Amino acid sequence: MPITSVTSDPVALTLVIVGDYAVPVERLWEAWADPRQIERFWGPPTWPATFVRHDMTVGGRSDYFMTGPEGERSGGYWIFETVDRHRGFSIRDGFSNEDGSTNEDMPSMRMDMRFESTGDGSRFTSTSTYPDLTSMERLLEMGMLEGITAALGQMDDVLDDLASFVAGLATHSRLLDDTRVRVSRVIRGTVEQVWTAHHDAALMQRWLLGPDGWTMPVCEIATTVGQSYRYEWESDDGAHRFGFEGELIDAQPPYRAVTTERMIGTDGPSTVNELTLRAVAGGTLLSIVITYPTQELRDQVLATGMTDGMETSYARLEAMLTVSA
Repeated sequence: MPITSVTSDPVALTLVIVGDYAVPVERLWEAWADPRQIERFWGPPTWPATFVRHDMTVGGRSDYFMTGPEGERSGGYWIFETVDRHRGFSIRDGFSNEDGSTNEDMPSMRMDMRFESTGDGSRFTSTSTYPDLTSMERLLEMGMLEGITAALGQMDDVLDDLASFVAGLATHSRLLDDTRVRVSRVIRGTVEQVWTAHHDAALMQRWLLGPDGWTMPVCEIATTVGQSYRYEWESDDGAHRFGFEGELIDAQPPYRAVTTERMIGTDGPSTVNELTLRAVAGGTLLSIVITYPTQELRDQVLATGMTDGMETSYARLEAMLTVSA
């Protein structure tokens, strides 16, 4: 059991949880930075969490929901106030409604997470500060203390598996709900290199090709919010051609970009693609959350082998970055 102490102070309006782990502090940090891993411990065993967004930058937001034994859901969000890699972060933690909006009827609190090296590994200290005694008592009566203790009690297994989970995982897709999919891949390269590779036309035309036998003759990139982009691919024999276009609707270089996407020549609704990049021990964790207009379209796209095609492109990008290093 990694939890070494739990202290509730109704005078200071704080709940302090300390855990000690036999891993380097960098390893502990990555368990919180990677949504694929945080899902394995944030939420009690009977209420596992699903993160539909995890934007671990100052001002960024994470959205998640926990699913109960009978399929019931409880949503939450984090807003990052500070982020100091390998040292800690602070968040505003609150409840969400079913549609993802903030639940104003429930209290929020501030959580400060600190990471430090010890002689035997690393220590994690979580300090939750409540706005008032009524809010503190309400949340504790709801079982917050038992829930967070059970959740963090799962971290040992996650940390034991972290090295193989990060280093050896190719492009992986996970269904988040009826319309959203998260695609993840660790790419050997810096965040800045991976960002540039997504925003330099000459570089994109070298790696964003999917399976062999295709070229990318059109690569018009949106660099400013509100600008449109257009990508087109053509088979080597010239017999087939397709493309996508859309608009850049939000950006925080070099960590986050949100775009709409629709196939050229169709009148159907667009998808929304949220790209985030995070530095991890193996390189850069790339995550894309794709929101489809319908479950039917989501399933149709996945059935085309989208994930395999993306893996081919990302492997090509990784090889390109390795050569240039």
